[in-house]
Amino acid sequence: MKSTVYIIFLSVIAALGGFLFGYDTAVISGTISSVKEQFSLDDIATGWYVGCALVGSIGGVAVAGRLSDRFGRRPVLFLAAILFTVSAAGCMIADDVPQLVVYRIIGGVGIGVASIISPLYISEIAVAKHRGRFVTLYQLAITVGILASYFVNADLMRYSQSDVNFGSGMMQKIFVDESWRAMLGAETVPALLFLILLIFIPESPRWQIVNNREKRALSVMQRLYDATEAAARTDEIKSLLQSDNKSSWRLLMRPGFRKALFIGVALAMLGQFMGVNAVLYYGPVFFREAGLAKDGALDFQIVIGIVNVLTTILGLYLIDRIGRKRLVYFGVSGMLVTLLLISLYFAGGMGASPYMLLILIVLYIFFCAISICTVIFVLLSEMYPAKIRGAAMSIAGFSLWIGTYLIGQLTPWLNSHLEPSGVFLLFAAACLPYMLITWKLLPETTGRSLEEIERELKIKN
Repeated sequence: MKSTVYIIFLSVIAALGGFLFGYDTAVISGTISSVKEQFSLDDIATGWYVGCALVGSIGGVAVAGRLSDRFGRRPVLFLAAILFTVSAAGCMIADDVPQLVVYRIIGGVGIGVASIISPLYISEIAVAKHRGRFVTLYQLAITVGILASYFVNADLMRYSQSDVNFGSGMMQKIFVDESWRAMLGAETVPALLFLILLIFIPESPRWQIVNNREKRALSVMQRLYDATEAAARTDEIKSLLQSDNKSSWRLLMRPGFRKALFIGVALAMLGQFMGVNAVLYYGPVFFREAGLAKDGALDFQIVIGIVNVLTTILGLYLIDRIGRKRLVYFGVSGMLVTLLLISLYFAGGMGASPYMLLILIVLYIFFCAISICTVIFVLLSEMYPAKIRGAAMSIAGFSLWIGTYLIGQLTPWLNSHLEPSGVFLLFAAACLPYMLITWKLLPETTGRSLEEIERELKIKN
């Protein structure tokens, strides 16, 4: 291979889409209380403020694949960067909640597009033997983006509470009086960086071959490999494309295909109802209900973000060594226990120290990050045969984002009507069908060929 460094360079730039995905998703957690208070939002309106971006994400997922097939991976990544930039700047200067919601939806579309195209681009420029390692860089970037948003939220909260005074202008409004604007607007910095760096990446060679741009594809290949290997790789891609069969939506209705599709949809949806995004979005709200001040709640959220990043790294190391199902059994069992303990804490059965709550939530994040957050996209990419992989992944992806939206929308209402103890008990209940489906229906895919997995699922072509 001519340049591993060049592939790493391209992968890191594409992974910035994951960083923005994580930042945009989690930055909302530090703004909820302030926005709710300033605009007198009820529980439903608060849920909509949080969840509206996820509606945009569903739309982004719906169009990303088709746009990238039509115009290329690189232009669609540019589109995502522009959407992130417009969203961040717009949220910072929005006059009212409707404007804020519109800009959040725009950012959500960017999230949906990035969630499909960034890892797709990385997979198409990476060499086969290192492809998994490079693609997982995107997942790691998401957790780093989440952590970055927590640091930014906490620092801007402290800054707004310091002695700084800009008078009565826009700077005073953004950084002091309504610091939630600065939290949302800070995303313009990495978004603009992403936009600029995309200038330096080439179009995916695979897309260029599909669209009869073989000379351009070969030029890119020669930057990744030596001349002989570049020509061989180009011929291999052409051969594979000629042998590929288009996915058929009708195939999804066959009994074996339905079973595989059900597993993917169920795991994607249930994973959201086990509470991880509720903690990422509403963690400061739960900490404040435990008696912590607003800035202290944001500091606790930073600890959660650090644990999330470190545990994701550990999960990526373990996934090919101990197996997907073992990670799920270990992680989801731990999630079930910690969720029950968190419910007990809010019911008054474990004292009132917020540090006890922090320990329990950190343990919950550890078990979640090392299992379902690490495993789900790997499983979805492995368990479907080539003939239906695109269609099945689209449906499973929609299910995941719909579940994420529902959690973002409903958590404030559930928190008001069930109390935090009831909310976490509900999350714990969702762990049980997840474990049952994994045990009874999900094949172990580690170290096995796609053909072996297909036979176990009894999918007949």
